[in-house]
Amino acid sequence: MKFRDKILSGILLILIGIMLGMILMLFRTGSFPFDLAEVQVTEVNRSTEPAWSDEDLEKIDDRFLFQSAAKQITPTVVYVETIVTNRNRGREEDIEEEDGFWERFLPPRARTVGSGVLITKDGYILTNNHVIEDAVRDGISVTLNDKRSFDARVVGRDPSTDLAVLKIDANNLPAAVIGNSDEVDVGEWVLAVGNPFRLRSTVTAGIVGALSRDVQIINDDYRIESFIQTDAAINRGNSGGALVNTSGELIGINTAIATQSGSYQGYGFAVPSNLALKIARDIIEFGEPKRGLLGIQIITVDSQTAERIGMDEIRGVMISGVPGNPAEDAGLQPDDVILAVNGETVDESNLLQERVAMFRPNDQVTLTIWREGQTFDRVLTLEERPEQEPLASRMDVEEEEELDEWEEIPESGYERGIEHQRFDIFGFTLRALSTPEDPDTFNIYFYRVQPNSEAWNKGIREGDELLELNGAGVKNMDGVENEISNSLKNNRSLDLKLQTTDGAIGFYKLN
Repeated sequence: MKFRDKILSGILLILIGIMLGMILMLFRTGSFPFDLAEVQVTEVNRSTEPAWSDEDLEKIDDRFLFQSAAKQITPTVVYVETIVTNRNRGREEDIEEEDGFWERFLPPRARTVGSGVLITKDGYILTNNHVIEDAVRDGISVTLNDKRSFDARVVGRDPSTDLAVLKIDANNLPAAVIGNSDEVDVGEWVLAVGNPFRLRSTVTAGIVGALSRDVQIINDDYRIESFIQTDAAINRGNSGGALVNTSGELIGINTAIATQSGSYQGYGFAVPSNLALKIARDIIEFGEPKRGLLGIQIITVDSQTAERIGMDEIRGVMISGVPGNPAEDAGLQPDDVILAVNGETVDESNLLQERVAMFRPNDQVTLTIWREGQTFDRVLTLEERPEQEPLASRMDVEEEEELDEWEEIPESGYERGIEHQRFDIFGFTLRALSTPEDPDTFNIYFYRVQPNSEAWNKGIREGDELLELNGAGVKNMDGVENEISNSLKNNRSLDLKLQTTDGAIGFYKLN
């Protein structure tokens, strides 16, 4: 090939490379002209409704009702802040110290928080007694869900149920719809609404775990505990808040939790709405609860009790003592078993207490009684509960000062006519006080009763006096100890005759 032909071939190759490079660049930059079809966009259709309506979802599962229930109840739940004296430090509610220069010269105070539920449009609020207990004057403030704040005053309190009623000066407020707690079933969905850890208007969900729970947290001689148990998260600050069903109806007032850590562990308890509403009405009308009295001592029927009295099945609440009216007038006797109150079945002592607490003095109730295989009805007219007489007033005046020191047991076990003896197997400690007439003769009292022990579960309480043991009178601690030891050796139960702190006589059996 000639030299000239070689040069022309090289130039041609260079031009071909340049053209290929340009074509490649046009493809990469997207500027290569294509003959594209013309498209006109007129409208994009978008859905404004969900594929499933709320009504459809509610038919599928009760949990889809939570949204409407929360909207209904949340505006009625309020935030309660209380200034209390410093002796209330250590309660389960959140506490914020008041640190400042002037507080150094004033009595120490603390600020506790809790919840409450508006039950009327004119400002009556239902909450827990322990939320506002020992509040200083003008020390209670309430903040509504719409962030308005009011000073609140205490209308009345009921330590027996741990309930209280507050009042704020406002009108046209949202009020909760009160449901029927007797219709609550184990396993149904519920919501808990309150202010845990100062987190306002918090809603949690769970189910009803149990009914008529007696967890022995209320420190009152006439305590009534028949709680609704739930696993909806309840923490500090939830006290006094609402427990509602999927219809948004109030079925309980959140009161307590069972915990080892101090926070939620899956077990919360609420006062049933029927009992709470009755207490609230009494307080609003009279300033205090009005509660009728049956005049009996009771224990829940268990297998051993049923066998002893000849019942074919374990049910009802047995009368262990009939100290006076009105039960005595109606002819009720020890070992009678109460099966129902006004047709409502009762199988636990605390449930019977709740049923009776729904009535006022002079109301009539019909008790269905089982006695020696026969069932019949008795109509009783309830009496007003008397004021409890202090234990010290029933003893010698010289012992009053000593009674204030029951928390301190003398190390020697015998000091100034006082003896103590523990019986761990039954869960109690006895205290013997020598009588003024004879220093060698003693009155014997239950000094301590361990919660959840057999003695506690049977209804024995601190301050009850032991009158007879296995049918014989008791005069000193040695005789009591010998009788208990003999019963244990011979595998016999203990039959106790007691006088309670309110003067009633009761009979108890410990196995």
